[in-house]
Amino acid sequence: MSVGIAMLVHTALDRVEQVARHWAAAGCPVALHVDLNVERDAHDRLVQALADQPMIRFCKRHRCEWGRWGIVAASQSASEMLLAEFDDLHHVYLVSGSCLPLRPVSELVEYLAARPHTDFIESATTADVPWAKGGLQQERFTLRFPFSWKRQRALFDRYVRLQRRLGLQRKVPDGLDPHIGSQWWCLTRQTLAAILGDPNRARYDRYFRKVWIPDESYFQTLVRRYSTEIESRSLTLSKFDHQGKPHVFYDDHLQLLRRSNCFVARKAWPHATRLYATFLNNSGPQNAAEPNPARIDRVFARAVEQRTRGRPGLYMQSRMPHRGAVNAPTSNPYSVFQGFAELFDNFEDWLGRSTGTQVHGHLFAPDRVAFAGRGSVYNGGLSDSAAKRDYAPETFLTSLIWNTRGARQCLQFGPADRQAIAPFIAQDPNARIAVITGAWAIPLFHSDRNFAELRRRAAKLQKIETRQLAVLRSKEAKAQARIWSLAEFMEAPMEALQDIVDEIGQHNNRTLTEAPQMADLAGFGQFLQKLKNQGMHPHLTGDFPLEDPPAIRPKRPSKPYLVQ
Repeated sequence: MSVGIAMLVHTALDRVEQVARHWAAAGCPVALHVDLNVERDAHDRLVQALADQPMIRFCKRHRCEWGRWGIVAASQSASEMLLAEFDDLHHVYLVSGSCLPLRPVSELVEYLAARPHTDFIESATTADVPWAKGGLQQERFTLRFPFSWKRQRALFDRYVRLQRRLGLQRKVPDGLDPHIGSQWWCLTRQTLAAILGDPNRARYDRYFRKVWIPDESYFQTLVRRYSTEIESRSLTLSKFDHQGKPHVFYDDHLQLLRRSNCFVARKAWPHATRLYATFLNNSGPQNAAEPNPARIDRVFARAVEQRTRGRPGLYMQSRMPHRGAVNAPTSNPYSVFQGFAELFDNFEDWLGRSTGTQVHGHLFAPDRVAFAGRGSVYNGGLSDSAAKRDYAPETFLTSLIWNTRGARQCLQFGPADRQAIAPFIAQDPNARIAVITGAWAIPLFHSDRNFAELRRRAAKLQKIETRQLAVLRSKEAKAQARIWSLAEFMEAPMEALQDIVDEIGQHNNRTLTEAPQMADLAGFGQFLQKLKNQGMHPHLTGDFPLEDPPAIRPKRPSKPYLVQ
């Protein structure tokens, strides 16, 4: 007794020859179906190359296309040849030209011989499987599909919509309960002969010719009529991604495939020399382990997760994910400070000394990118050109964080900067944002500009910062944000700074021993009052006192302003 191999091939014919010889050398007859799309010369060369193998035959050729009837017709022709020409077969195993035997063929023969009445075929109703793709589950059996999904997609979709609109439905033949499953099956001689010799086969074939993807439903449905013992699983390791496309196995999957204990894997890359050399010369000790593809399922689950959601912060030329479709748009936590550089002199230097982090200036300043150290080029070749940064500000930031991963990055931001990046930062769970609202008024206070011009500038900056705060407080925001008004922050500045240093955590939460030098705020309250008197109400600064608080010591006399 032996196992017949029905092999459907259409490419990599050199590997087909190698694998077919492997099956035949183990005593398994092989019926090869070569896709009619393969050029005649290539087909003839394969026939000539295998002419010395009496166990290998070539069956009638059909034109095969994904989702169409030709694949079923090819399976029928190969199976009929095996049943007709080899009387000692107890099972027929359907494989493709890219299928690679993982265990010695003798183990497969013994495994099936111990289960002479068992059909191994995945067979489930459409209501019981979650993996049917394209939105066509039960409809694949009740609508007609005369057009190719791959070559005539527009006609395919329009004809489906037309049938739905007109309420057209096909009647499933009496006695059939449609099932679907993997096309790679291993059926007993009795069951396969009953399917191929069914007196109603012509009627069933006519029906399934217009079913979508009939190779996943023809045998899966008819086996339910004749089998006495079904194992609803495939002996072939065949993994699919989230789009329904099969995973390809490469040389670096060698140990993974060994752990599966499966008899056959689909689909092996034709240039995976190490895989073919290892498994086609497999002469290790006898292994009676049950095939268990679930042992490697978690690896594929992680692959799907990485492909659909990506690695945090990894943007590259071949993958620009949709917003919200990634775990995090940046690869590492980083800190954004708004208002601190305005309130404290040399804040960047102080923060760098206190935390050991890379502290940048205003990376999104209108005129130039202020990298730490003020260099013109930063890690990864990032330029300080504002024009290049503004072409893709989100990519600029993610590249900066990715190129410096392992070192915490801090940057300054404010209402005077380019604002296109603000929503992105607010929705980034890696962002740690600290905002002192109204601090933009401090540089205006220290400037020598005309007061009318200062008032207009203050109104503009406050309007921008108000929009920023709305974004930070929206339900879509995922960043960790702490917001103080200027007046609130001034009540206990060291406590707030200690919290910030602790959150960054580079120096094990040690107590601050050095305070940053605060800007000169003597007369700042009167400046805010003058803005109010001129009709511009700086409400984001909070209830800043009109008279200087005791902690503020004047360093210079307040200067007069020209009120127009």
